[in-house]
Amino acid sequence: MRWLLLALLALALPARAERVVNVYNWTDYIDPAALERFTTETGIKVRYDVFDSLETLEAKLLAGHSGYDVVVPSNEPSFSRLIRAGALAPIDRGKVPNWKNLDAGLMKRVESSDPGNVHGGIYSFGTIGLGIAPDRIKALAPDAPLDSWDLLFKPENAKRLAPCAITMMDSAIDVIPSVLKYLGKSPDSTDAGDLAAVEKTLMAIRPYIRNFSSSGTLEALAGGKTCLALDYSGDVIQASARAQEAKQKRTIRYIAPKEGAEIGFDMLAIPADAPNKDEAHAFIDFVLRPEVMAGITNLVRYPNAIPASRAMIKPELLADTNVFPTEAQLDSYFTIGPVPQAAERARTRLWARFKAGK
Repeated sequence: MRWLLLALLALALPARAERVVNVYNWTDYIDPAALERFTTETGIKVRYDVFDSLETLEAKLLAGHSGYDVVVPSNEPSFSRLIRAGALAPIDRGKVPNWKNLDAGLMKRVESSDPGNVHGGIYSFGTIGLGIAPDRIKALAPDAPLDSWDLLFKPENAKRLAPCAITMMDSAIDVIPSVLKYLGKSPDSTDAGDLAAVEKTLMAIRPYIRNFSSSGTLEALAGGKTCLALDYSGDVIQASARAQEAKQKRTIRYIAPKEGAEIGFDMLAIPADAPNKDEAHAFIDFVLRPEVMAGITNLVRYPNAIPASRAMIKPELLADTNVFPTEAQLDSYFTIGPVPQAAERARTRLWARFKAGK
């Protein structure tokens, strides 16, 4: 009789809600084992979605009610723009004790986007440059420079490399500042003449670009479907590792062009309307553990901002200055700032014309 009463009582009680954290991150940017471990340790289920461009992320968050609890925007322009729009919540550091593990110097670098580091901590960082298959490039253009944006932005070079396929990152936010820097302009320029120069430079190489991609470039490089790509450093380094693991007879290299490469920091942040803020804080705190972040870096080949993780990172990654830049390299990289909405619209229209080729 007692067991029957207990069973009836259990049925009468409301079921305990499942704890969930909804995460929205870049493609190929997490260690799946970390997600499993988080759920095992906390009982919180992870619903994990991916995006392949900052434009996609911003559109969802600025529309509101995205349903996400943790997002990973780049510090500029998206993170700072989302902060100004009130789309991100302050981090409650009392719920993130592992915040103390973050490198103070690197966090200082992102204060221009988030004064006081109120709204996010660094997840990972990297540069924007060129992924190349040097052997294939040398076969088609033996005198082309392998350390310069000239490899892509000079039409005579792009024309010679077109047969082995050129892939362009499909993101005006990421590409236009690099072209401005290459042309000796401010990466944040809103001058109509400067943007006209960017458009002229891009249109001159448009006939030789095989495709635009943000999420598929890694596979295209690793699989030999492209020999030159404008892409994120970590994606290119991942492509190189995958080609080696598959025992393919091809070499993939990353180049941070000598004229200047943009460095960006991807931030762990919480949307203002996140439905599960406690779970979001728990997830961020978990990710900021040295051993967890080391596992992520070992897999995705992007550096992190947790100095204590380095003892657990693969020696070959620590030794690769494309992964962990020297202080001199960090000082030579450029960062971007937000631009006014009118200038952003002008850039968007420029990009649309470039992709259409007219």
